[in-house]
Amino acid sequence: MREVTLHDTLSGRLLPLRPREPGTVGIYACGPTVYGRVHVGNARPFVVFSLLKRFLQHEGYAVNFVANITDVNDKIYAAAAAAGVSSQALAAEMTAHYVADTDRLGLGRPDHEPLASQMIPEIVALIERLIERGHAYVADGDAYFAVRSYERYGELSHRRLEDLDQGEGGEGAQRKRDPLDFALWKAQKPGEDTAWQTPWGSGRPGWHIECSAMAQELLGLDFEIHGGGSDLTFPHHENEAAQTRAAYGQPLARMWVHNGMLRLAQEKMSKSIGNTFMLHEALDAHGRDALIMYFCSGHYRQPVEFDDERLAQASSNVRRFRELAHRLTPGPSPAWSAPLREEFFSALAEDFNTPRALAAAFAWASEANRSGTPVGEADLVEMLDVLALADLLRVPVSEAPAEALELAQQREAARAQRDWALADLLRERLAELGWEVRDSPQGPELRPLA
Repeated sequence: MREVTLHDTLSGRLLPLRPREPGTVGIYACGPTVYGRVHVGNARPFVVFSLLKRFLQHEGYAVNFVANITDVNDKIYAAAAAAGVSSQALAAEMTAHYVADTDRLGLGRPDHEPLASQMIPEIVALIERLIERGHAYVADGDAYFAVRSYERYGELSHRRLEDLDQGEGGEGAQRKRDPLDFALWKAQKPGEDTAWQTPWGSGRPGWHIECSAMAQELLGLDFEIHGGGSDLTFPHHENEAAQTRAAYGQPLARMWVHNGMLRLAQEKMSKSIGNTFMLHEALDAHGRDALIMYFCSGHYRQPVEFDDERLAQASSNVRRFRELAHRLTPGPSPAWSAPLREEFFSALAEDFNTPRALAAAFAWASEANRSGTPVGEADLVEMLDVLALADLLRVPVSEAPAEALELAQQREAARAQRDWALADLLRERLAELGWEVRDSPQGPELRPLA
């Protein structure tokens, strides 16, 4: 079991993974607020932490991965009212879309996907505890966290109190004791069709308290890794960390691990900005394998552009591994493979460096191509499987439709007659159907385009 290090936002440095219980790792990653279809940027934390789980399991850890779904939120009320449907119906519809869209990534589901609406008793209990300990107060049916009651506030985002803005606008300004305070519970407003009863009135939870309650309920306190996009560091994760520690005197998580944003034209991809590319559209346009390759080609902590150039490179990298498939044979890999395998897994152990790991996999492919003879696939399959890309070496040819098979046969006949113009034309027609012909020592092979 290698020592695994990850960058911790709280300390600002790489920290070794030190499980609360030996051999067991809990991961909580903030999921989407389901008021619309998820975009590719929403998918990045899903991919990053799903793949991190696969790597940790490869290293021998038992991993409990939790990714919540926020189905109670101001944005859901607003979107539902605009659509003329109930907030519950909209949230249920968009949750189903989210599950279907992320299922297409082929990474499996998190071990738990709690809904905020299913955790109301735990949320209310946490707010009551904060009130009892003097860290929260009730005003006209709202409940607020008293930021200045918690002297460590700002430590996660490394900000000074005087520079902070909770992003709540003027909402509740007259009821707050301090403009820095943030909502734990919001009294029901006219037009809001979903609410729950509490000792201080009817309403629904604020965003930040939802995740604290869900994470604690499913992973306990002081679990190993809390993840999410870097845009959540403040105020969301800062508030999660503060309210949990204020309530229990223990940290919510041992490490706070943040992925960088996806950007379109140098701006963060965001529904509120309007510069989004929906995940299901990206999957339709580029395919699952190219998207996973695209995500792995950038370090998880860095922002990455979502553009044609990077997606074309990802598709090219996918084809590179598919082209290698016919050179592989079952069984152990040759001696030259061992150092590259070690480099691959060492890269993942050092702050989950997927670009460096892929470089080792590409070096493996280059060495296999230079060998001129079939090469044992075991090491490469093991490497790519951690990144959920091993199926690139198992491309099913038998699924080609009859029309593609017929065109391939016609192309072979044209090549036999040295009619290269017709052969090229038939190749283009195959591409229009989503297939390509690979000429191998065993004969022509039909493979789906990346």
